[in-house]
Amino acid sequence: MENRLNEMDLSFVFCDFSNEDHCNGFVDLINHYKADPMGGGKPFTMREQLYLLDGMANHPASFVLFAIKDEKIVGLATCFINFSTFKAKLYLNIHDVIVKKKFRGLGIGRQLMERCIDIASERKYCKITLEVRYDNSNAQKLYRSLGFDETVPVMHFWSKAL
Repeated sequence: MENRLNEMDLSFVFCDFSNEDHCNGFVDLINHYKADPMGGGKPFTMREQLYLLDGMANHPASFVLFAIKDEKIVGLATCFINFSTFKAKLYLNIHDVIVKKKFRGLGIGRQLMERCIDIASERKYCKITLEVRYDNSNAQKLYRSLGFDETVPVMHFWSKAL
């Protein structure tokens, strides 16, 4: 596809929560997704943004990977490192993959995912998990093309609001 970005067009950098530009880029992309109907339609309040930044900056086992194009943050992957008791090894959970709307369809999400897969492989994690909305067919198509599928046996993602 001619409108896809090649790897030379993008760079990747880990979010540094002591860097104001990184903090602004992180909050901007999270709010970009949250403001979308797929994300609930309502961005964070200023107070929630401060909690978000503090929580991520102080989380003991996470990282945010930015996709950078022309010195601008255009996408991110928020990842959490977990431990599998069944495999007795660390694994990666990709919690968010967000690309700004005007940059979607250019392969940025794929390149973010591929870089996360590379990081997990380099660190010798035993697996990568993610969740995807049942109605997000574009994301499902991307994830399947990268080898992701429902678990065997099929698991359900449950939650309880507190």
